[in-house]
Amino acid sequence: MKRVNITLPDEVIREMKDLPNKSRFIAEALKEKLERIEREKLDRLLVEGYKATKEEEKRIDKEWEKITLEGWK
Repeated sequence: MKRVNITLPDEVIREMKDLPNKSRFIAEALKEKLERIEREKLDRLLVEGYKATKEEEKRIDKEWEKITLEGWK
């Protein structure tokens, strides 16, 4: 554990005044926010990956469609 010195808005301090363990509350809130940022980053990377391979996927689907439908005609 490390001790840090942070500045928070007065409104936030007022809302936290009755919390029994402010340090734990802040640590958990930061952890949740950092995890959300990481998930959003991964989501963006997935979307970019899907967009980057979209045309190749269409080409492969067409090739497989021809092979799959050969016996049905």
